[in-house]
Amino acid sequence: MIIDKKIFFLITFFFSVYTNGQTFNYSILSNKKIVADSSKTYSEPFRPQFHFSPEKKWMNDPNGLLYYKGIYHLFYQYYPEDIVWGPMHWGHATSTDLIHWKHHKIALFPDKLGYIFSGSAVVDVNNTSGLGTLKNPALVAVYTYHNMDIEKAGGINAQSQGLAYSLDEGENWSKYQGNPIIENSDLKDFRDPNVFWNKETNTWNLILVSGDHAQFYTSKNLINWTLESEFGKGIGAHGGVWECPNLFKIKVENSIDEKWILLISVNPGAPNGGSGTQYFVGDFDGKNFKTDQKDTKWLDNGADNYAGVTYNDAPDNKRIFIGWMSNWLYARNTPTKNWRSAMTLPREISLSKINNNYVLKNAPVAQLKSQLEKGFSKNLLVLKPKQKTTFNYNNLNQSQIGFSADAKTLKLVFSNDVKDSLVLNYDGKQKTFSIDRRHSGNVNFEPNFGKSIHTTATPNIISETIDYQIILDWSSIEIFLNGGVYSFTEQIFPKKPFTKLTIQSDENQEIKNISIHKIKGIW
Repeated sequence: MIIDKKIFFLITFFFSVYTNGQTFNYSILSNKKIVADSSKTYSEPFRPQFHFSPEKKWMNDPNGLLYYKGIYHLFYQYYPEDIVWGPMHWGHATSTDLIHWKHHKIALFPDKLGYIFSGSAVVDVNNTSGLGTLKNPALVAVYTYHNMDIEKAGGINAQSQGLAYSLDEGENWSKYQGNPIIENSDLKDFRDPNVFWNKETNTWNLILVSGDHAQFYTSKNLINWTLESEFGKGIGAHGGVWECPNLFKIKVENSIDEKWILLISVNPGAPNGGSGTQYFVGDFDGKNFKTDQKDTKWLDNGADNYAGVTYNDAPDNKRIFIGWMSNWLYARNTPTKNWRSAMTLPREISLSKINNNYVLKNAPVAQLKSQLEKGFSKNLLVLKPKQKTTFNYNNLNQSQIGFSADAKTLKLVFSNDVKDSLVLNYDGKQKTFSIDRRHSGNVNFEPNFGKSIHTTATPNIISETIDYQIILDWSSIEIFLNGGVYSFTEQIFPKKPFTKLTIQSDENQEIKNISIHKIKGIW
């Protein structure tokens, strides 16, 4: 399905309130027709229209997120030969606004040392590495090599850390001739280096993961690294291997305090099955990370936000996050052709203290607002118990729905005329939020995808009202409660676009400032 701008006709968008046997209709006119065209790139079935996805073939983890000279660089795990995982490369795309993306040629190819696994990128402004100059600093990527020959021979030390650099702002890359820069003698899982310049210590820090824990290194030149400490054994979630660490400092909202955040992805072991990203709030002295945290905290409570990391050097000291919008339980089997996988919307990270508890919030970047087209809005809806309010729209799978509601039970059902349905439910008494995609369309491609309702406790909802921001693309839904105190990311594959949204409650309920906006495509 795509929007064909060459064909215009009027589609009426209805909003209906059913109360006391009466129907009140509101209409807005649109002049764009939806047609099917599976032959063109970015118009295939289930293809995201405003999330980043590769032009073709397989993609997973975001890598090397770096902002430099007004450009956001997005590198990513990429296999250019098939739509399933294979020998990893680094794909490359750039953006000036985090919304519209330009594709570039492959940045890093496998070599004799192995496949190119995940890592990070920095600008060596002070030329500490000697790989560039002060006038033309090198962009430096540090990544994991995975040597399949060692693995096939039964060796456990197949992974080491390599370095590459670019002298033309990321367009072309050269491998460092002294690779690997961090060797491995006895560890099976030894990967995903996260590098940043520590202004407090005037040195480079590197964090990588080693099976069930993280290791912290320091360097003066990005090439010679010293192991300083370890963190994580017996702390946090350990249902699977640790991956994709990310360490950064952030201010606490409405406070002069600052804290260090350590992101760690774990697979499997997430609350809703398979892959997920946990975080730790603590302190870091340049060598050691410490936390008083006792409970396990999750960045996103949906099933499909994994391996996410944040940008180095984003403007205004913002901490911008992008995750891989999938789950290793079924990532290889999702029902797409020509391409597979997408990234989450870029999100701004912030840290709040709620009930004396640190909470890492994440919500879509403000730039998304530029993609919204004027739609329906109403200041107030009053729901009576069991009353249903229904919105009919030509295509909800490219939209943003926003409103504020009482912190009471509220049920939202997205549906279409082929009986696909996606159900969101907030239980005000139990203080839980659930997503039911069991009947959302194509769910049988893998047993783990549609087998259960995903339910999350929401104790940090302490206000009398909840702000809802719900964003649907053609194969995903992202939900943000109270500005990202809770976020939920889930893939969906409806057989046809959702055309109806039904809202109901078991209690008297006020819905304020409800709006539905179409989101313009970026391709």
